[in-house]
Amino acid sequence: MSVLSVEKDNHVTIVTLNRPDARNALSPELLGRLAQTWDAIKLDGSVRAVVLTGASGSTFCAGFDLALSITILNGTRKPENEWDEALANDWTLAHKAMLRGFDLGKPLIVAANGHAIAGGMELLLAGDLRVAASGAKLGLSEVKLGLIPGMGGTATIRDKMGPALAAEILLTSNNISAETAFDGGLLNRVVAADQVLASAMALANAVAVNPPLAVQAARDVLRQSRDLSERESLALDAKYLVELAKTEDAIEGPRAFLEKRPPIFTGR
Repeated sequence: MSVLSVEKDNHVTIVTLNRPDARNALSPELLGRLAQTWDAIKLDGSVRAVVLTGASGSTFCAGFDLALSITILNGTRKPENEWDEALANDWTLAHKAMLRGFDLGKPLIVAANGHAIAGGMELLLAGDLRVAASGAKLGLSEVKLGLIPGMGGTATIRDKMGPALAAEILLTSNNISAETAFDGGLLNRVVAADQVLASAMALANAVAVNPPLAVQAARDVLRQSRDLSERESLALDAKYLVELAKTEDAIEGPRAFLEKRPPIFTGR
């Protein structure tokens, strides 16, 4: 049984962490397969949205596997297979797997169907949209271990919620509830655990029916403008608008509206 499941539903790709017996902890093989999957999805023009979830259980992802992955990364265990070797020879493989500094190029909806701790929380933070199970615990536990969240959590959490709550999560390393995270602006939805995937798929399908070039442009402006002045953000906004106005989809959208029919978007 593969540690990672990938399936396609029309223009939505569903990626499932599949190590339920290990609370979907990130082993070298799971990290390697995630990195390969993100590369493939980025190059697949038919994919318009991605959903990341975990196999059924109490935990979406418990973070890095302490026995298998951390021991390879710190050199206290010798590689035993090809996945160990790949991670030992290129630890930036973990960065790509965790979407640290790697832009998937497609909207990512994270469906945290259980607890999201440490690296699991960093995967949640990597999403463009986020759905979590009611009662799930979310947290970054690294400071308690003498470290900091090194897969993007420390650097990006400030952009995903209020600064007071972000600081509390980082500095105390205490978990918060999904409900608290929702109130703090991190999550789009909090639903029953058995409804998390359906809720995330509803969001993904709502994204996927839109013209992909417009979605990509809106996502790019949203992400890039965090580091720009208002003047620079408005200039970027104008640049994308001019480019989009020349596309076939920008002609098809208004035409379909006037003809009272569903639009057919081709990404051109």
